Amino acid sequence: MDLHLQDKVVIITGGAKGIGEAITRCFASEGCRVVVANRSTEAGIALVAELKAAGAAAHFVQAELREEAACRRVIDETIEQFGGIDVLVHNAGGNDAVGLDRSPDDFMRSIENNLLHVYTLTHMAQESLKARKGCIVNVGSKVVDTGQGHTSGYAAAKGGMNALTREWAVDLAPHGIRVNTVVPAEVWTPMYERWLNSLERSAEVRKGIEQLIPLERRFTTSEEIADTVTFLASDRSSHTTGQIIYVDGGYTHLDRAFTST
Repeated sequence: MDLHLQDKVVIITGGAKGIGEAITRCFASEGCRVVVANRSTEAGIALVAELKAAGAAAHFVQAELREEAACRRVIDETIEQFGGIDVLVHNAGGNDAVGLDRSPDDFMRSIENNLLHVYTLTHMAQESLKARKGCIVNVGSKVVDTGQGHTSGYAAAKGGMNALTREWAVDLAPHGIRVNTVVPAEVWTPMYERWLNSLERSAEVRKGIEQLIPLERRFTTSEEIADTVTFLASDRSSHTTGQIIYVDGGYTHLDRAFTST
């Protein structure tokens, strides 16, 4: 299926590692011009160099996205390099385990790290998105629905992302801009693998997690998340907006009587 994404300009935050890297590679494979906004300089430079060597149009912006000036640099460099913005993918963030035992300052820092840049970049990108009838795709988290414990900041931030998905879908519909969220659950990434391997009886733990995933009893792959994000950014999904879509093998919503079998 042709997704009609050739030469579209796509910003992917946190686009150099894990799910973000898979998203970047997927858009590049569709002929998009990709901008990787990432805190990690080494990973960002390496990925963009690889994509360019393969013939893709790619640009890296080193950015600590909790800083407004860094967000501005991402937007300005994208427009300078490629002339505008068609797709904004909010992927950056991480579960920082800020729970109720932590201070209000720690909680607010978690919100800044995981949500503030989502607003800031959208605010700064909106005029270019309006001019090109672009779209926004957020990458959320299942903790909003399931709870996890010991992660108040991250859960609040991702809950805010879900709320903004619907709010912005309303705000931006008159301009032809669609806004959707993709929600992963248990996704196999290099970071997840390193964490699992640090545990005693890691193979047993992995099997236990897999048994909780109804469809095929396996982890979701980063590429499966990336494929859904890319589809939602394409005009093959032209009348889909304000949706929160779960790519999780049924982990979040299917009956526990089944997942615990």
